[in-house]
Amino acid sequence: MSVGFQQIPADVRVPLFYAEMDNSMANSASSALRRLIVGQVKDTSTAEEIGKLVLVSSLAQAKTIGGQGSMLAAMYDTWRKNDPVGEIWCLPVKPTTGAAASGKVTLTGTATETGLINLYVGGVRIQATVASGAAAAVAASALATKINATADLPVSAVAAAGVVTLTAKWLGDSGNDISLVLNRLGKSNGEYTPAGLTAVVAPMAAGAGTPDAAATLAALGDAPFEFICVPWADTTTLDAWKVAMGDASGRWSWAKQLYGHVYGALRGTLGSLVAAGQLRNDQHTTIYGFETGVPQPFWRVAAAAAARQAVFISADASRPTQTGALVGIDPAAEGSRFTLTEFNSLLQYGIATLFYEGGYMRIQRAITTYQKNAYGQADDSYLDSETMHQSAYIVRRLKSIITSKYGRHKLANDGTQFGDGQPIVTPNVIKGELISEYGNLERDGHVENAGLFAQYLIVERDPNTPTRVNVLYPPDYVNGLRIFALLNQFRQQYAADAA
Repeated sequence: MSVGFQQIPADVRVPLFYAEMDNSMANSASSALRRLIVGQVKDTSTAEEIGKLVLVSSLAQAKTIGGQGSMLAAMYDTWRKNDPVGEIWCLPVKPTTGAAASGKVTLTGTATETGLINLYVGGVRIQATVASGAAAAVAASALATKINATADLPVSAVAAAGVVTLTAKWLGDSGNDISLVLNRLGKSNGEYTPAGLTAVVAPMAAGAGTPDAAATLAALGDAPFEFICVPWADTTTLDAWKVAMGDASGRWSWAKQLYGHVYGALRGTLGSLVAAGQLRNDQHTTIYGFETGVPQPFWRVAAAAAARQAVFISADASRPTQTGALVGIDPAAEGSRFTLTEFNSLLQYGIATLFYEGGYMRIQRAITTYQKNAYGQADDSYLDSETMHQSAYIVRRLKSIITSKYGRHKLANDGTQFGDGQPIVTPNVIKGELISEYGNLERDGHVENAGLFAQYLIVERDPNTPTRVNVLYPPDYVNGLRIFALLNQFRQQYAADAA
């Protein structure tokens, strides 16, 4: 019998008609590219989901878990503004050690006109009305009341003797990144402190500690995620995720094949960001560096950039993500943004870059922190994060085909004579399958040079293990258009046309 059945036995004698289903040749599905947000909850949160993976379908649910004003809720809010339909999972974390950051706004004097105090907290404007004749203590109380009434802010406020003390709603040094700015848009836009009052801001500071990365990773387990937003960029956190994502025994290893990519963000000067980049060398992590004057905290920047990556990569795993707009992120003031030379320096040291154009902060180049090979020599093979997603996409696609079509096949040598319907596969059959699929990948715009691929592809039966096939798969990835260089060799007049 040449037809290979999986269910219908050969010795059945009861008449008449039997049919079994075989979907091995029908699979055309692609894996869902799930998103993961790792973020802190408020210190007061008691949600049962803390420390567990949870599928979050709405901002209201994120606020229920993390609390209003939590890092987690802010990241979800920003992510949804950039990725309205992606499947988002959250891993809420709540450190039990550390210190909460705090800052102050000190008011002195007495208002001689009615006006507004405009305080930006993490990029969100808070306006408190001050009546003419109001003393500093009254104005401070009004400002604290408005801050506390805005529940989605990451701080709470207390006023005493003209001083408003703002405290982060969770423990950790992340609270130090909450910017406090008075009259950010300036007097030309109607923002100024009422005459008679003087306001001085002491920035958020003294926050200490980061979440336990080991506990976070234990909760993550082997759940698959393609886009992982871990906003912190401290050495301890990044080192833990480097091991978790690694090629040897991590999520990119042959034994796990989970893949995915980690995205974070870091505020700083050119010098501090370059120094941070020099400490890293990991192809599975992208850290977006941004200017000190960007109003939003780093967790919102990380969420916006990761979400934009997720949208673009989900649409086409091989297309560059440059120019992608980050909704909800404002630029630093003109004159304090990175220059072309500074951007180039950041990109030389493993720091991804963002720029402002056309009314939006945008992805300039989403590079990884990988810079050198095992011998300390410059290596650009993993320069762009898109290469990692492209690799994962192609491997998953091949895995789907092989497991669907040949999951229960017998293995024989090339040239073996067997019936056409037998579930037998040979190295040449597998080679033909891979060449055929490479053609499909080329038509879909993920690879090129199919002829050379077929020439270099090797499929062979293992000489020591007769049940094993070894494959050397040499794809030629398509590249993103990154640089367009033009020499404008102008003339005042072509000689042939001169009178």
